[in-house]
Amino acid sequence: MKIDMAAPDGSSKEGSRRPKGDPGVTRERIERAARASFAERGWAGTSLRGIARDVGVDAALVHYYFSSKEALLDAVTTPPPEWLESIRRTNSAPPRGRGEAVARNLVWTWSQPEIRDVLSSILQTAAHEARTREKLRQLVTLSLLPAIAAKLDDDERLVRASMISSQLVGVAMLRYILQVEPLASLPDEDLVALLAPTIQRYLTDPLP
Repeated sequence: MKIDMAAPDGSSKEGSRRPKGDPGVTRERIERAARASFAERGWAGTSLRGIARDVGVDAALVHYYFSSKEALLDAVTTPPPEWLESIRRTNSAPPRGRGEAVARNLVWTWSQPEIRDVLSSILQTAAHEARTREKLRQLVTLSLLPAIAAKLDDDERLVRASMISSQLVGVAMLRYILQVEPLASLPDEDLVALLAPTIQRYLTDPLP
C-alpha cells in the first residue's frame, strides 16, 4: 500500500542528524527494533524515543529516517516476499491434501522470526491504526484470498477462501498474539491435525 510520507524514503525534513557509519545497517537496526516493539507492545506502547533507546542511538537519528511513528509503522508492516511465496506454493498442493498444507504453512509462518514480527505488528495495531487496518485488508483481499481462490474452480471460491482466511487469522490471533490456552501451548502437530480438516472442508466440501 502506497502512503504519502514527508520524503520518498520516509525520512524527515533536512536538518535532522545525519547517520554515521553504514546508513543501511543503521536503518535496518531501527526497523528491526520497531517491528519487535510494535509486535510486543502494540501501537500505544511504542514510541520513536523508545525505539531509539532500544537501538542505542539518539532519537534524532530515528527522526532522520522516519518522519513519524505512522511512517515507521508503515515501513515495518510490509510482509516479506518469502511469506507470500510460501502461500502460493502451499496452494499448489494437490486438492485433497491442501488443507493440511495450509495448516502446516501457518505453523511454519509463525516459526519464522522476521515474518512473525511483521504479521504480529500488523495484527496488533490494525484495530486502532487506520493505515495498518487498510494494509491488513489489502493483504487479505489482494494476496491471501487470490492465492487460495486461484486453485478453486467453482463460483463459490471467494467465499471458501474467505472462510479459510478467517480460520487462519483467528488461530493466529488466539495462539500467537493473545496466547489463549490451551491453544497457545498445543503441540504443532496437534494443531495441524485439528485445523487441517476444517480448512479442507472449506476447500472441497459442498457449502450450505
